[in-house]
Amino acid sequence: MKKILLAGTTGYLGSFIFKELLSRGFETRTIVRDESKLSKSIIESNKVEIVKAEITDPKSLKNCCQNVDTVISSVGITRQKNGLTYMDVDYQVNINLLEEAKRNGVKKMIYVSIFNGDKLTQLKICEAKEKFVLALKNSGLNYCVIRPTGFFSDMGEFYEMAKKGRVYLFGKGEHKMNPIDGADLAEICVNAIESDSKEISVGGPQIFSHNQIAEIAFSAAGKKSKITHIPNWIRKSILFLIRTFTKSTVYGPIEFFMTVLSIDLIAPEYGNHTLKEYFQELKS
Repeated sequence: MKKILLAGTTGYLGSFIFKELLSRGFETRTIVRDESKLSKSIIESNKVEIVKAEITDPKSLKNCCQNVDTVISSVGITRQKNGLTYMDVDYQVNINLLEEAKRNGVKKMIYVSIFNGDKLTQLKICEAKEKFVLALKNSGLNYCVIRPTGFFSDMGEFYEMAKKGRVYLFGKGEHKMNPIDGADLAEICVNAIESDSKEISVGGPQIFSHNQIAEIAFSAAGKKSKITHIPNWIRKSILFLIRTFTKSTVYGPIEFFMTVLSIDLIAPEYGNHTLKEYFQELKS
């Protein structure tokens, strides 16, 4: 059985990948800053090795890849904080991991980027992720880049708006996407350990327009449907203003959110979990 190093364990997707690895019996090493974020059963598992480290400090990662066959990284930030930028985390932290992997003879690295990220490099988050993807492709290691359309957790914004009584959408709300649940995406990531695929684009089992996602959110929240459609020129004006007058640590998450809601994000369908079930879980 191969030994896996997982980075990003305490994040949304990383927690699902961790569970999937353990359910399949993989010997797993994980990097965490705070062990208290892990359950007692995980800490006491004889299949888990915990490396306590600060992933932004390359010195603390020294030898983390010893005797590891495959590295899986879901490291990234959705909301920039503590002064860290996408380049600091999505790019540089993964470069640090890649260099350790190369030094320790790791055979393969699996990295989670963004669907169509290579076509959206004008966005700060995609610029950082795709800069790392290029480094990974040129590293000499076997690799696989996973490209999900979006997580169910990202759709939580729809539910939060619906719960307050009104959802705001750009344009006519007709752009479509098929977001994927963390558990389903984790299966794809772990399957990639043995896969020969270099890139895997994937979405969830159902394709929705943004209007339809809003309606599902209203239904789950038990609220009457009220959707406000914001003209595209207003979206463009807001993007111009925040890019001109704020720092990238402020406008980065906003520009990503406002951009992906103005395009279609549809990838090959996979999984069994539904968005309706996810919104129902949020309600409970």
